[in-house]
Amino acid sequence: MGNGRVASGPDDLSRDRSARCSGARRRRRPHRGGGPGAAGARRAGLRAARRRRRGALAEDRRRQAGRRDSRGSPRRGRGGARRSPGGVSAPAVIEGTEDHPHARAVLAAAVGADATPSHAYLFHGPPGTGKRTAARALAAELLAEREPDPVAARARVLAGTHPDLTWVRPTGAHVMRVSDVEEPVVAAAGRTPFESSRRVFVLERADTMNDEVANRLLKTLEEPPPFVHLILLTDALGQMLETVVSRCQLVRFDPLPAERLAATLEAEGVDPARAGACGRLALGNLTRARYLASDEGDELRAEVDRFVRAALAGAERDPREGEPWAPILARAEARRAEAEEAVERAAAERLELEPKGRERTALAREFEESARREGRRGRTEILDLALELAALAFRDLVCIAEGAEAAVLAIDRGAELAPAARGRDVRRLREAAERCEEVRLALELNVTEEFALAALSLRLARLVGSAG
Repeated sequence: MGNGRVASGPDDLSRDRSARCSGARRRRRPHRGGGPGAAGARRAGLRAARRRRRGALAEDRRRQAGRRDSRGSPRRGRGGARRSPGGVSAPAVIEGTEDHPHARAVLAAAVGADATPSHAYLFHGPPGTGKRTAARALAAELLAEREPDPVAARARVLAGTHPDLTWVRPTGAHVMRVSDVEEPVVAAAGRTPFESSRRVFVLERADTMNDEVANRLLKTLEEPPPFVHLILLTDALGQMLETVVSRCQLVRFDPLPAERLAATLEAEGVDPARAGACGRLALGNLTRARYLASDEGDELRAEVDRFVRAALAGAERDPREGEPWAPILARAEARRAEAEEAVERAAAERLELEPKGRERTALAREFEESARREGRRGRTEILDLALELAALAFRDLVCIAEGAEAAVLAIDRGAELAPAARGRDVRRLREAAERCEEVRLALELNVTEEFALAALSLRLARLVGSAG
């Protein structure tokens, strides 16, 4: 999970701070002596101490001056990187923002020696555009600043083991629960950092907050302690509550260009034609592009193609081929099983370390619920992608039927699409794409997937089938 809620060791920062404060109080306390000789000795000692302290401060100033250039700004390392107080260069570009000018400009002001990061950011944009990567990279820089070993601090953030990073994912299938933020965020934000000078909280899928969750979080968003920074992530800014949006600094992540996605896939060894098609079909989502370019993704594309061809065949389809939606549903079920097994394996490892008792029983129950949620989410993701690919296939048929072949997304299968588009009613093809999108939305309402796919298959066959 990458959750930063980890038990920590001693609070070194607090201990150093209290030591400095107590030392200051000792210097202000009047000296009591046992006679003139003692007082004189103390005065001489104090004068010598003052001289030593002045020398130390002067040396500090010389060191600080050495870190600054002739204009008085923090010295920069190679590539424009700013020197952090720890002596290690902070990156001029936060990872994940390379293709996002707005995000790059906003977050560049959040890191470095003279930076003033906002107390709350809202990263918004389509899925797969780098929001999660950028959030972790920003958290790494915020928590590494002023650390004696910033490299180690960054490494622990990237590994998800830094005690001052809390990463929250909604536990509900489609909603964030109050328990997701009550203790992990609201209560924890009131406690001082474990070892860094800051605490960072990342909340994924912030659009799943309802009014109750937002109200619990509102005071933390409005008046957080000075050491707290929140990073909210959403794929759907329009579904965010305005009370939350208005209290955050917006950071926009745009869809990645299809050419950039294709180039990334080619660099990873994908065939150029396949990379080009997957880059277009991903609609700016790098994660999706990589999945579509994988063997499993290619198999899903083939299953969706058979589903679309069955609809185009209509009554002429060979019934011996079976239900055209069955392979898609079987793949979604396999993904559900994989997701559940992954949670169950992690649960087994964790429960081995827990002594028998009520806490172990409660933890086992939580893992069971988590496994069901992850399984349901994995199943829905496959069905959602399959329906979107079907809608895009009908869109490609519209493009070919209207002579706009350059706009086709599945460029690696254009030769197969051309005969299927010939003589088709463009209006009906557009409506077929709309029907696929309608079922995608219906899946969020927990409808029975098998019935929904069967009904869609019949409706598409009547709409665009050869006899229609």
